[in-house]
Amino acid sequence: MPLGRLIFCACVISLGFTPAGRAIAQDPSAASKDPSAKTQATLSPAAVATARRSIQRGLAYLRSSEDRDGGWATKGYGPAVTALVAQAFARDPGYGPKHPVIERSLAHIWKYEQSDGGVYDRRQNLANYQSSVVLSFLATLDDPALSNRVKRLQSFLTQLQYDGEENIPESDPWYGGAGYNRTKRPDLSNTQMMLEALHASGLPKDSPVYQRALTFVSRCQMNEATNDQEFAKGVTDGGFIYSPNDGGESKANPIIELTKTQRISYGSMTYSGFKSMLYANVSRDDPRIQACLKWIRHNYTLDVNPGLQGRHAEEGLYYYLHVFARALSEWGDPIVVDDKGVSHNWRLDLIRKLASLQQKDGSWVNEKTRWLEGEESYVTALAILSLQAALEQESSESR
Repeated sequence: MPLGRLIFCACVISLGFTPAGRAIAQDPSAASKDPSAKTQATLSPAAVATARRSIQRGLAYLRSSEDRDGGWATKGYGPAVTALVAQAFARDPGYGPKHPVIERSLAHIWKYEQSDGGVYDRRQNLANYQSSVVLSFLATLDDPALSNRVKRLQSFLTQLQYDGEENIPESDPWYGGAGYNRTKRPDLSNTQMMLEALHASGLPKDSPVYQRALTFVSRCQMNEATNDQEFAKGVTDGGFIYSPNDGGESKANPIIELTKTQRISYGSMTYSGFKSMLYANVSRDDPRIQACLKWIRHNYTLDVNPGLQGRHAEEGLYYYLHVFARALSEWGDPIVVDDKGVSHNWRLDLIRKLASLQQKDGSWVNEKTRWLEGEESYVTALAILSLQAALEQESSESR
């Protein structure tokens, strides 16, 4: 759907629990217009079977592409891809955290363990990114024997957050954010990965890390009522951009246009911002959440990374689908009612989309190779983790 300013008076309410779940809707009658809303909120046995079959085909592909030393090496990304792949195996009931593939993955990952508590390749400038992915993987294992390493990684990541210790005042656009390492400018992608790792690994909800991060995340939202940055003035679409640095940076804007056009919100950053706010315990009726939901209803799609334009529209598609799944799973509502009143079972849509994109050999890959999406192991891991997020929420609701 095209981007643009939405009618500001549109509102979002939760419909309350029913046996089938809740819906993101713009008014109380929106979901009730659809008599099949209850059945839409659950996944059919056929849909679950499709997802599980796709996952198993993907895992079989990854087993066949494992390096001799137990990793999935991708040039320039250290332990990150191995940690993503291993997390997909650990989350699968047929493999689980004690499977030999996990033991081999851990042996590979520990080659990158550093004395400062991080797990990353020192030859690269990706300490936050790589360590965050590793910590998320370790959190999946839930192994008491790894508790000291988990704590060290938590400490390492929180030290990478820009705050008063780096003489960054709260008024600075960098405040509360995290970049690729200790010196690079912060961005929402790295910040959300850090927050997800800390959240998954059990960092207490009252940790000041979340509230500092929320300051940064809020400055990435294109919503003048809650963003104090100049670039957000006059904008109410509620979506998110990449960074508030240097007057606002959006990967949906051609660089040449940044000085003369409004920053364009886009899907992968909007869902990243959405789940980051949820990790920071922002309430469901907070105006930042409401503005974000308005953008989600207006831009609901799984065909492109919404907001990216023209030939760039499918760039980062699998990253987008992954944060889409993680954010909506965290939100907990199985139905999204778009701004035209159409109900969408996001889990079913996600399963169908990913099943349609899977290659004959079980892998996934993006023809638009920007942001590493030409690497089969990386993209296949993202796809599997997205499907697992959909099935995990279905499981939690059925209990």
